[in-house]
Amino acid sequence: MKLLKKESILYFLAGWLLCLTPAQALQLPKNHPVPGGIAVITLTGYNTAPQASFRNKPVMVVRDDKGTFVALLGLALATKPGEQNLEILGASGKKKIMSFTVANRDYERQYITIKNKRMVNPEKRDMTRIGKEQQRIRKALASWTPQTPETLLLNLPVSGPVSSTFGLRRYFNDQPRKPHSGLDLAAAEGTPVKAPASGHIVDTGEFFFNGNTVFIDHGQGLVTMYCHLSRIDVKPGQHVDSGAIIGAVGKTGRVTGAHLHWSVSLNDARIDPEFLLREPLPKPASGSK
Repeated sequence: MKLLKKESILYFLAGWLLCLTPAQALQLPKNHPVPGGIAVITLTGYNTAPQASFRNKPVMVVRDDKGTFVALLGLALATKPGEQNLEILGASGKKKIMSFTVANRDYERQYITIKNKRMVNPEKRDMTRIGKEQQRIRKALASWTPQTPETLLLNLPVSGPVSSTFGLRRYFNDQPRKPHSGLDLAAAEGTPVKAPASGHIVDTGEFFFNGNTVFIDHGQGLVTMYCHLSRIDVKPGQHVDSGAIIGAVGKTGRVTGAHLHWSVSLNDARIDPEFLLREPLPKPASGSK
């Protein structure tokens, strides 16, 4: 397998550690092999945890309730429907290709009016900042640590109805922009935002579009992001338990009002957070998408 040089040492160390200690059995999410979804792929015939990769990026491997190893693969919105290949490397060094099929999923359009035109068409002086921030965001969301998450089923970080669903094809002031890569949860400014599962803080900061933002690494490529916060209550490197307050709902960055934008990344692919929720989502807010 071809792996990025910077990731290779950490990736193979992760596999080595998994081989030394049995992977714990976790309650798994359902199989939703669609763009923005999760492919749950059973890996039979392995006594120790194999390494899995998709498009040169490491993929989470855990045990199911029967003790069988399973790969949990996040599929980016840009993933094309059809046959895809997962690469497997066993402890013996033998490589294997496992094919699976990605089904189609359609996403609706959403039209949003932003009064601050600079947030739709940034000025030249903004572009350098935005470019640096995008690199920082990509690095945080691509975080990989060998620890197996304590849980794969997440709690909602804030109570409130959905104001914008995942995957919407967005238009700001009638101009097409990137699809919505998370869930927007409506809540009053100042409402506490809680960690949906334990993990460690990868990064925090104030960003041009995202406003005050927190990133949590839950282990094996599962990373969550919280945007537009009114305040940040944690620091990079800090461990947080499930339910710990990490900040508060706000309206910083590019917003039309106070809400929490919550993104979930799995093997560096933004996926629909709903697929990992422990409980069903609240009903959408009136007039929302």
